Amino acid sequence: MSEKETIEKVKDRQGLLAKIQNVFGLGYATKEDLRELDKKLRDLYYGGFKSLRHRWEEIYLSALNAGKATDDFKKVIQTIDRVAEKVNRADYGYAGLMDRKGHIRETEIARVLNYDRALNDEVQGIVKAVEDFYNDTQAGNWADAASKARNIKSLILSFESKWDEREKQFRLMEV
Repeated sequence: MSEKETIEKVKDRQGLLAKIQNVFGLGYATKEDLRELDKKLRDLYYGGFKSLRHRWEEIYLSALNAGKATDDFKKVIQTIDRVAEKVNRADYGYAGLMDRKGHIRETEIARVLNYDRALNDEVQGIVKAVEDFYNDTQAGNWADAASKARNIKSLILSFESKWDEREKQFRLMEV
C-alpha cells in the first residue's frame, strides 16, 4: 500500500472533530492517528517478542535438562530481549518545533507505518520457527538442536537489521 493510500484510509475513518483539527492544525490529527496506528502495531510486535521469550525460556530449560543446551540457546534469549526493547522504544515520528533536521510529515509517518507492516512476515516466520522447535523439543527430538537455535538467532538478527533501517524511512537522504 502506498503512503497516499494509507493516509486516505486514515482520513476516511476520522470523525468530524479530527477533520476540523486537520483544517486548523495543518493535518495534525491525521499525523496523530498515523502515529497511534504505528504505536499499536509496534506494541503488538513487542508483545509477540515477549511471549516468544517465554516460549524460548521453556525450550532453554528443556535443553538444560536434556543436556543439549549450547551457548546459542542463551544468546537467543539475549537477542530477543535486545530486539524487543528496540521495537518498544522505537522512534515514532515526532520532530521538535525548532528541529534542525526538518519536520516529519504525514507521508513519512505513513511510509514508516507501511514499513512496519511489511515486517509482519518476518515476525511470523520467527514465531513459526520457535513453535516448530518447541514442538520438536517436547517430543524429545533434539537432532540438530544447536543448528535450529542458530537459525532462529539468525532470523531474529535479520529482523533486527531491517528494524534498524526503519529510521531512514522518516528522513530519506536528501541533497
